[in-house]
Amino acid sequence: MVPVSILILFFILLTITRFVIGTEKITQSFCGRASMAVMLVFTGIAHFTRSTPMVEMIPDFIPYPLEVVYGTGLIEILAAIGLLTKRFCRVTSIMLILFFLMILPANVIGALKKVELGGMDKGLSYLYFRIPLQFFFMIWTYYFGIRRTVKAASPKKK
Repeated sequence: MVPVSILILFFILLTITRFVIGTEKITQSFCGRASMAVMLVFTGIAHFTRSTPMVEMIPDFIPYPLEVVYGTGLIEILAAIGLLTKRFCRVTSIMLILFFLMILPANVIGALKKVELGGMDKGLSYLYFRIPLQFFFMIWTYYFGIRRTVKAASPKKK
């Protein structure tokens, strides 16, 4: 899956950069948040460029499915910005975790309908990968956006 590859690749690149530049200038929290931000920009843009298959993932009872797809894409791009700002990264992380939880049913629906997007066409077997991946994204966001941010902000003992 491309999004998780982007997440991991950028994290590795930022971590290498962190050690080259200096760990006091780039925090581990920033590396994790920036990697998630890059992934979110990528997936957010996909909501505008690959909207047709994404509309198929929206439950039938939700009105204006195309607008929902565009709106969730915009949310992902705004979340990317929020993750990169010190002032908003914790609240953005909390909201992003809830967002990841809320969009999980769309992935289930996409797999049931075998939507041709990101492996959903494989049907239910896709969910054995996607559901744990969704929780991985939530844990990543918690760890780098909340836990590591709190640790970095707390005063160091001498």
